[in-house]
Amino acid sequence: MDAPIYLDHNATTRPALEVVTAMTDCLEHGWGNPSSAHRLGAEAKVRLNIARAQVAALVGTAAARIVFTASATEANHMAILGALATRPDKRHVVTSMVEHPSSLMLFRHLESQGVRVTRLGVDAAGQLDLAELDMAICDDTALVSLMWANNETGILFPVADIAAIAQRRGVLFHCDAVQAAGRVTIDLSQLPIDLLTLSAHKLHGPKGVGALYLRKELALPPLVFGHQERGRRGGTENLAAIVGFGIAAQLAARAPAEHIPRIAALRDRLEAGLIRRLPETRITGAGAERLGNTSNLRFATVDAEIVLDRLDRAGVCVSGGSACAAGGTEPSPVLLAMGQSRAEALAALRFSLGRDTTAVDINRVLDLLPGIVRPLLGEAA
Repeated sequence: MDAPIYLDHNATTRPALEVVTAMTDCLEHGWGNPSSAHRLGAEAKVRLNIARAQVAALVGTAAARIVFTASATEANHMAILGALATRPDKRHVVTSMVEHPSSLMLFRHLESQGVRVTRLGVDAAGQLDLAELDMAICDDTALVSLMWANNETGILFPVADIAAIAQRRGVLFHCDAVQAAGRVTIDLSQLPIDLLTLSAHKLHGPKGVGALYLRKELALPPLVFGHQERGRRGGTENLAAIVGFGIAAQLAARAPAEHIPRIAALRDRLEAGLIRRLPETRITGAGAERLGNTSNLRFATVDAEIVLDRLDRAGVCVSGGSACAAGGTEPSPVLLAMGQSRAEALAALRFSLGRDTTAVDINRVLDLLPGIVRPLLGEAA
């Protein structure tokens, strides 16, 4: 059986060979506890420090600013809850309607605890109104929490402008950069971002490890108490995963120059080919600035679940939405927020390309989809 064509890189990525090799070496030879005073502990701590520096370099900051966590979800929670804890007199946060579920679900919980949450809407192109953001910030605002790149649509928020507004208004800014890291250039030395979330498994690293960047002057109370991570996140570090994260970050730092233009050209080829073969194709956010690897699209109102199943049977792996919200039949809140109807949102497919994607893969998908979609178009009419 041929290897599947994997076009779901916004859900997760295949660990790079260099990552697997480094993690295996760590498990075999660097298994000491970094907190131990003996030589094995010291050797483990060296590996930990190297990985921290590698992750920091990916986003243009100092190693001391990086805290390792068990996931990006944990890092998001640490940032949001920590920001509120540092400003106990302020009980208001500003976010958007199109954030990742790990943030949106926490905001719903915070509302039940008396925190006031403003959710900014987006237009049909998935963009915020920055004037609305500015007006939403008030004397009671502790935090603005907005993503860099949307996991479903790939649409990019104007992070530099958002950061400038937050800084001018004197509120903390948390940015979920999970999808952006390794796909756009991030230089925190040039941006007034207070908190930034990263994940290893979205950039060809392992699952089970994330990171939070904290601005130098910012001290957050921990969610998990302990002396590790300089008291900022307790629990013995998952060293092999962290080492893998470091190597993945090192490889990703080269991605904008080596991979991103090629991947973007393949994404554009996919979209143009589908529009040519299937005029009913509609690209979400076609005129917006997007990640070069991501295409959220639909074929009129053809049910995405049917298309997904038939693509899967043909050996092509794509998504109908964010993986964290998969498994149900509810339409994407992101697409609804952009003004799509329920039927349109339920028709959405997400193709997210990666380093391993080839022109042969794209040609295969372009050959397959017309035969799958055309018979369904009449049913959807």
